[in-house]
Amino acid sequence: MRDADVRDTSDPMTSHLEPDGTTPPDAPGDQLQLHWFLPTGGDSRDLVVDPVHPHRREPTLAYLATVARAAEQLGFDGMLTPTGTFCEDAWLATAALLGETERIKFLVAFRPGLVSPTLAAQMASTYQRLSGGRLLMNVVTGADTAELARFGDWLDHDGRYARTAEFLEILRGAWSGEPLDLAGEHYRVAAATTRRVPEPLPPIYFGGASAAAEEVAARWVDVYLAWGEPPEMVTARVERVAALAAGHGRTLRFGIRFHVICRDSSEAAWAEADRLLDGVPDDAIAAAQADFAATQSVGQQRMASLHRGSRDREALEVAPGVWAGVGLVRGGAGTALVGSHEEVADVIERYHRLGFGEFILSGYPHLEEAYWFGEGVMPILRRRGLLPAAGVGSGEAGPMATFR
Repeated sequence: MRDADVRDTSDPMTSHLEPDGTTPPDAPGDQLQLHWFLPTGGDSRDLVVDPVHPHRREPTLAYLATVARAAEQLGFDGMLTPTGTFCEDAWLATAALLGETERIKFLVAFRPGLVSPTLAAQMASTYQRLSGGRLLMNVVTGADTAELARFGDWLDHDGRYARTAEFLEILRGAWSGEPLDLAGEHYRVAAATTRRVPEPLPPIYFGGASAAAEEVAARWVDVYLAWGEPPEMVTARVERVAALAAGHGRTLRFGIRFHVICRDSSEAAWAEADRLLDGVPDDAIAAAQADFAATQSVGQQRMASLHRGSRDREALEVAPGVWAGVGLVRGGAGTALVGSHEEVADVIERYHRLGFGEFILSGYPHLEEAYWFGEGVMPILRRRGLLPAAGVGSGEAGPMATFR
């Protein structure tokens, strides 16, 4: 928020606050889960890598381990690992990092149409045993048509989600301890099972903004994920998916995906956002907009609608402290939380009150931004009771020896 002293109590981002800025006494007290991003496609200080003076970091095991250990030390719960031909394989990359870390979980993204559901159940079961229960599963149904074509996946949008529903039914059935028979439109299995039931069962994360995706979420997943839209856009989705799940006798958790730019002052954070924007050439924006216009992804269409290719700095702040500049050239999550540590904590708390209990965050570059957030924002969230008390190696400030 550019002017940190102005509060509009009519805005859904601030309407839960008392006039003095404190939370009302009946505020929900459940704690957050915070996840960071594992840059298995490479890392950079910029949104678009400059070919003349590139600030690019290759996703070597050494660098990924450095980011993962930093996230673990700072107190993040898990790490989202992407899927696609632009990055390293999520299953293999995270398995290689299990020995480099001790506690942090890995939110492994994969496409259900590219692997047998019974094999996926077996892989997850093995992963849980070898990792000591550190697997979270992110089922990714959508993608642009060019990406899907590389894998030989030619189903249309609704067909992919129908296949995902069958996939998840078989996956959960294979974990049930009783062999499952199912003859569906996309899969036919007999006595699907695994060697042992995973303990604990890996939570299933899933996102999608279409009606077909919301129905899959309501029936089969544990955590429904949204990209970081303004409150007025995302609130209706949370309410709608929660109602759909209730119709199936289920309850869901909700997570949201943002980039983050936080600094010691609001001015410094927005200066960094401006630096990122200044480094984006117009032709890169034009190329990205052409891609977004052709996408089948409803979520990607909604992201693109926030900025419509405009570089206007004021218009890109689509809600207080929510900046749509990343989405000018980056697919997927296109918004960032921008502000001082206190301001970013405020925005997180406000989204929490809209129903989001899990936040998946990232920044450019991912190592440095993890420290900005972990050392700046997380202590504030702990003081507010939204995170557990700090443990050893959490990044919290403590006594430091000085030598003279």
